[in-house]
Amino acid sequence: MSVSLQKGQRISLEKPGGQQLSMVRMGLGWDAVKKRGFFGSREREIDLDASCLLFADGRLADVIYFGKLTSDDGSVRHTGDNLTGAGDGDDESVIVDLTRLPVHVSSLVFTVSSFNGQTFNEVENAFCRLVDESTGAEMARYTLTGGGAHTGMVMAKLYRHSGGWKMNAIGEPAQGRTFQDMLPAIAAHA
Repeated sequence: MSVSLQKGQRISLEKPGGQQLSMVRMGLGWDAVKKRGFFGSREREIDLDASCLLFADGRLADVIYFGKLTSDDGSVRHTGDNLTGAGDGDDESVIVDLTRLPVHVSSLVFTVSSFNGQTFNEVENAFCRLVDESTGAEMARYTLTGGGAHTGMVMAKLYRHSGGWKMNAIGEPAQGRTFQDMLPAIAAHA
């Protein structure tokens, strides 16, 4: 059963029966706002880029994005760059093998940024969702509401807590075309 998260809400990712969660996928999706004109409506392409930043006690340890699809240790993998946002479902995904994640990594922060500088006023239906890869079941979903003049968003964070994992829906607007541009805003959530 999936939990629909609100901004700032946190949930435990413990599986029923105390089973350990091993593989998860953070799927991110979005659509371009349809522009209405004299000859009907048309869609523009929106190139949002998903990134996953790994932190160890507040310090950046590794980054996965369209230019580096796999973490140094192989525990986190980006499935590839979607340049348009076209289609239903997840537009970009990051798969995390929690059992292979180095013990010093304390949190993973997931972001999206507009590589071409388009603002979130041009984006609709943006979401992130966490899926248990072993079952394919959606565990949690955070849907963004409203647009904005920002070009990036700190979406969510997975973090270690008392021997398990939790998810925090962040939803903080940021400015930047890449995760590097957004680092000050991202680091605040490490």
